[in-house]
Amino acid sequence: MKPHIVLFAVMTLFTFLQKSSHAEQLPLAENLPALIETALNNNPELKSSQARWQMFASKAKQASNLEDPMFMFKLQNMLVREPFVFNKDPQSARVIGITQQLPFWGKRAIRQEVANLEAASYKWVIEERKLELTRMVKETYYQIWAVDKSMEIVEKNLRILADFVIIAESKYSVGQGVQQDIYKAGLEKSKMLDMQINLKQQRKSLEANLNYLLYRSGKTTVGTVVDFALPQISLSADQLNQTALETRPQIKSLATLASKGEASHRLAQKEFYPDFNLSFEYMFKDAINTSMITDPGYDMFTLGVTFNLPFQQQRRHAMIAESASETTMATEELHGLKNTISYTINDTLAQLERRRKLVELYKGGIIPQAEQSLESAVISYRVNKVDFLTLLDGRMSLFTYERELYESQAEYMMGVAKLEATVGLELDNIQNQSQ
Repeated sequence: MKPHIVLFAVMTLFTFLQKSSHAEQLPLAENLPALIETALNNNPELKSSQARWQMFASKAKQASNLEDPMFMFKLQNMLVREPFVFNKDPQSARVIGITQQLPFWGKRAIRQEVANLEAASYKWVIEERKLELTRMVKETYYQIWAVDKSMEIVEKNLRILADFVIIAESKYSVGQGVQQDIYKAGLEKSKMLDMQINLKQQRKSLEANLNYLLYRSGKTTVGTVVDFALPQISLSADQLNQTALETRPQIKSLATLASKGEASHRLAQKEFYPDFNLSFEYMFKDAINTSMITDPGYDMFTLGVTFNLPFQQQRRHAMIAESASETTMATEELHGLKNTISYTINDTLAQLERRRKLVELYKGGIIPQAEQSLESAVISYRVNKVDFLTLLDGRMSLFTYERELYESQAEYMMGVAKLEATVGLELDNIQNQSQ
């Protein structure tokens, strides 16, 4: 066997083994639903929100409870010269009693209502946080996809530019080219290497952000992101807005806070009425039979009721003003949120339409035409019909169009994630409900 054939076979085997080793080292493709589930299960901020809701739910269970009754025991009218003697003076006695504080009728029920509404508002905050966390995971996921695609086309262009350098050197060696073409190709290659470095750093940053959202080690490697098809949105802005008004957790949270303000206002009005304190006392007396006093020692009891006099009107009027302001604040925030949702839906739909049209334009028109133009430029350059700058410009134009295609696809999916977070449901669920 000829030496050069043996060398070629060895090099081919080495290249195959190297590619196989590299393929084995590539991380597995990431599964978006699994990533979202991990984030929802592990994210500490979400767990903090859940603990806050549990805290207020526990407070709500206490709101309507009565204060503990007070037990009283006393020795009444005891003689100093003979303490603990009960059969010398008819006024001496052992007394036990119990008191119970009772708020004015209706206060307990309203306090319970206020506490329940406050706890419910925090429960909806958890659901809103889940939407926001899901949106951030999806956005990072598709950003990683766009970076990976950009890195692929950068590597492809580096190989093509290396071929351009070879072509330019060959033409220069036979006197058909200029040395400036070689330098120009080398410069563009250096720019590509610089872009490759930036893209690798960008991917590491996105990996760190995704690991942060999933609350896992920052060194965890994020696998590849599989290609996807752009979902079609068949719902109108009005349909999406109506769905958002019905399902968005933040709307429900603010509506709950507005109801809490109204209940607090009713509770403040109840403060103009007194609270009561009921008491019962029982007096144990001993019989007395002395030379000066005779008393059969009958036991006695006392029933009593006390109540506060609500004279501090300024404080109570301030409570009413506070509750009114609370209701107004929550109501106006709710109006502002509805306005923001309407704007976001219309703006996002417009951006999605633009991105979809750009993707269709790049795939169906610009990129195929740019590829044909570049192929023609390569052929023409070989026969000296176009200069090297035209060839290089065609290659870089195609590179730019390919990057913009992938960026538009990623931006479209990120827009869908934003739309889902705005409405409060996944797109598939929204469209299934409308059918």
